[in-house]
Amino acid sequence: MGGTGKNKNKRHPTVGNNVMIGAGSKLLGPIKIGNNVKIGAGAVVLHNIEENSTAVGVPSDRIIKRDKNM
Repeated sequence: MGGTGKNKNKRHPTVGNNVMIGAGSKLLGPIKIGNNVKIGAGAVVLHNIEENSTAVGVPSDRIIKRDKNM
């Protein structure tokens, strides 16, 4: 997790509760990761991820699952 260097104020991610972050993944910038999110190993996250979602890929523009029942 880290800042991108482009923002002057908040530069780092905010991570919700019950979040699983896979090995080697990168979360960059002032993004918000919602509650109950899973991020796949090696994913590069540059945008907000809604709660109860699973994100994978480089960049992680692919949301492979959204569980609305949680």
